Amino acid sequence: MTAPTMFGAARAMFMRDLRLAWSRRGDTLQPLLFAVLVVALFPLALGSEKARLAALAPGAIWVAALLASLQGLDSLFRSDAEDGSLEQQLLAPVPLSLLLGCRMAVHWLTGSLPLIIIAPVLAQLLYLPDGLLGPLLISLLLGTPLLVLLGATVAALTVGLRRSGMLLPLLALPLYVPVLVFGAGSVMAAAQGQDWLGAIALLGAGLALAVVLAPLAAAAAIRIALP
Repeated sequence: MTAPTMFGAARAMFMRDLRLAWSRRGDTLQPLLFAVLVVALFPLALGSEKARLAALAPGAIWVAALLASLQGLDSLFRSDAEDGSLEQQLLAPVPLSLLLGCRMAVHWLTGSLPLIIIAPVLAQLLYLPDGLLGPLLISLLLGTPLLVLLGATVAALTVGLRRSGMLLPLLALPLYVPVLVFGAGSVMAAAQGQDWLGAIALLGAGLALAVVLAPLAAAAAIRIALP
């Protein structure tokens, strides 16, 4: 029996997680519905004044994306840990970081990408000017995968706990704050006519580092957490 190649193992893991996400469509859509509800509450709470909602739109959409990214983090690796799949991945003849990276990619595709797709609708709901839609989408495209990578690393640290409870959000939020600041700040800078590409460049640099380091850190954390 030939050993699986790295590409074959990554493809199998990717397709497996996609099938699992499809079989749990209700749970997969929860972050998207949560983000929509959060954004929809702002006009109800602040009224229908266009100028006020437009000023708060970048921050509101980014806060919704941040809170939505916390949904499902606790079960990202826990289900595999409970049924023994994670131990099998530890013993696989391919790097564990590669398999975990595929799971993070699927988590972003099923959880964050739908939010980016409907972001123009949310922007219209909050009267965001059309000229700011480009910076908003670019910041979300760079920031949301960074949130997923950071959150998945924290989830790997708590996978050995029976119930992480509020510990996971408490550990993840300090790492999320800079992403929120640069993501929403880039759109606010564009609204004020200032240079917004600097914040985008920082998000891109952070994402490039996280793509390399987050799967490695998550793999090390899982090896420590599992007995």
